[in-house]
Formats: sequence, C-alpha cells, structure tokens
Amino acid sequence: MRVLVTGASGMLGRATASALLDRGDEVTVLQRRPAGLPCREVLGDVADPAAVRRAARGQDAVLHLAAKVDVTGPWAEYAAANVGGTRAVVGACRAEGVGRLVHVSSPSVAHAGTALVGVGAGPADPARARGRYARSKAVAEQDALAADSPALAVLAVRPHLVWGPGDTQLVGRIVARARAGRLPVIGSGAALIDTTYVDNAAAALVAAVDACGPVHGEALVVSNGEPRPVAEVLHRLCRAAGVPGPRGRVPFAAAYAAGAVVEAVWAVSRRRATPPMTRFLAEQLATAHWFDQRRTRAALGWVPRVGLDEGFARLRAWAGGAPA
Repeated sequence: MRVLVTGASGMLGRATASALLDRGDEVTVLQRRPAGLPCREVLGDVADPAAVRRAARGQDAVLHLAAKVDVTGPWAEYAAANVGGTRAVVGACRAEGVGRLVHVSSPSVAHAGTALVGVGAGPADPARARGRYARSKAVAEQDALAADSPALAVLAVRPHLVWGPGDTQLVGRIVARARAGRLPVIGSGAALIDTTYVDNAAAALVAAVDACGPVHGEALVVSNGEPRPVAEVLHRLCRAAGVPGPRGRVPFAAAYAAGAVVEAVWAVSRRRATPPMTRFLAEQLATAHWFDQRRTRAALGWVPRVGLDEGFARLRAWAGGAPA
C-alpha cells in the first residue's frame, strides 16, 4: 500500500511510519524537518496546500498526525497547524483521489473537565473542550469526519496519553518537572487514567489504515486499556526515567486556581516557556479518564501487545532508571 504519513518527525509519527515500512508498505512522509527515515520524504508545512498535494499524489491512504501539540501559544498557531493543516490534508485527498484518510485526533476533544469513566468516544465539542490545543483538534476532527464520503473514507483515531522511549511530550515534561522538584500529586492521586505505550498506538494506527473503508465516519479512542491511579503512573514513569518521584500533594481547587493565574500571566506576558500549571493540567492530574476499548478493538481488529509493566521496563532500559 502507498501511504502518506504527516508529522513523522514526532515520536508516534516516526513509530507509525516505521511500522508501515517494516511490513512492506511504500511510505511517504511530510514534515517541516527531515525525519531520517528510509522512504520518500517531502519537506513542507502541513498547512501549505501545495506541499500536501505534492506529498499526497499517488497515495492510497493518508495518515494525518501532524499537529501543534503544546500547552501555550496563541490561538492563531493552533488554528493554522491543526485546523488549517487538516483542511489542507482533506483538500489534497480529494484533489489527488486518495481513498482513505485516518485522522489522528485526541480524547481531549470530548473532555469538558469532568471524569470520563469507562466511556467510548463521545462527539468532538469545540465549545466545551479545554484549552486551545483541544479546541483546535476538536474543530479539525469535525472537519475531517465531515469529509467522509463514498470517494473518501475517513476514520478518526484518538490515542490517549502516548508515551515511550524518546517521548518529549508526556515523559519529557514529567521528567523535567520532577528534576526541578515541581511535580506534586494533584488531589488524592487515586483517579484512574488510561495511557498508551507508543508501540501499541503505532500498531493501532496501522490497523486503522487497513480498516478504513469498511470502518469510516466515526471516532475511536485507543489506549492500553489498563487504568491505573495517576499517582502510580507518575511514580513509575519517574522511577523508570531515573528521576525523583512526585513530591507532596496539592488540593485540586488550589492547583486549578493557580493554573488560572498562571494562564493569565502567560497570556499577558506572551511567554513561550511551558507554564508550571494550567487548569487543563490540573484536571488531567486529578480527574479520572479511562475508556471502553471494545468498539475500538472490534473495529480495528487490534489489541495492545505491550502491557504497561513491559512498557515501564522498556523505558527504564532506554533511560537507565531503576526498575519501575
């Protein structure tokens, strides 16, 4: 199969492109900087329709991962990368006759701040999504699914809290906070959360490319399906990475209020550094979010192969930390 992967310079995009190559697919990647993969590479911005059309020409399927993933920055940047980029991908698929589009989204598009306990993939809701990243991804998912048609099958996949060796997002930020002594447990630490080891997320996206067509026009949440207390996840990630675990506890109300103040300061001062706390981060660290995986596994014909315990062991082997 000829597959275009956007955003292959990121951890999940690279792992997914590699998985496609390993099984013998003809892969093209599109991103702004070289990914160093042994395949056809198109350098360009995913929000540039001409660049995306060049990359999409002759493809059977597009796997769209490219996005601005951050906790700060002006709305215009999120809108350009996440909304504009998705619209450019949809337009390129239509113009070049691509038959399948797997749009990589996020469970945050349907998270309004309350607990998500054993739920499926609710509808993306830009009005209620928390933060600019989640709102922009919600709009992008709506746009992508609206393009589903007999000529272009569209499937949205929402991997949840993907982590693994080399992760600069979840693991990288947790490690940086832990090293600086700024990683407390928010609330009780007992809220159950799902996470996804990177190899499982990549395998799910490859399965989505194959399933897209018979399965289309819907969103599916992907996770390991092993909910654990958030305090346990933080402690084990830190131990595997060789850094001190969380220190102390902060009541949720205090963390949420601090997040609101920090967001206001960052907005006024236009700081680009990662803020120490946001309201969304406080909610994520104190609120349960785990998902019913039955529909996902049935639709994709996929099950995770790497359990959390094995994932922590692989992270420890890579980072040189203590047994998790």
